Amino acid sequence: MTVEKKYNKLITAISIIVPIVVASLFKIKLDIKIPVFLPPIYATINGITAVILITAIWAIKNKKRKLHERLIKTAMSLTTLFLVLYILYHATSHSTHFGGEGFTKYVYFFLLISHIILSVTVIPFVLFTFARALNKDFIRHKKLGKFAFLLWLYVAVTGVIVYLMISPYY
Repeated sequence: MTVEKKYNKLITAISIIVPIVVASLFKIKLDIKIPVFLPPIYATINGITAVILITAIWAIKNKKRKLHERLIKTAMSLTTLFLVLYILYHATSHSTHFGGEGFTKYVYFFLLISHIILSVTVIPFVLFTFARALNKDFIRHKKLGKFAFLLWLYVAVTGVIVYLMISPYY
């Protein structure tokens, strides 16, 4: 089995398991008190991730490949931290309902729903793009990376916007 096929199997498994675990945790409520309020923390992580992603694109366009690699690894680490904090918050807290009305409500739900759908969709794209870089398949990495970048950036930015829109209702 080639290294790429091993990566493909692992990426496929992660891409299926993570959304299932996250969705199932909405049904589980742990009876523990978190010492900090997590939503502004993970919204900040999303914002920092967006800035890092944009900086990573700047780095690669300016032929700073090592910097690009470090920035992408940092963005992946932050995204993983976000996921852990998000799961922890939703496993220990009840969901907050959006209280806005009219056009604002439609904008909020459009952003929220697209954010949720694309946050699941982006997982395999980012991981396959990363795996191609690890395999030094930079032509396919670049081709898929352009799309993965846009999805990932959208998810990071809308995560911040959704938080800002719902924060008055916490």
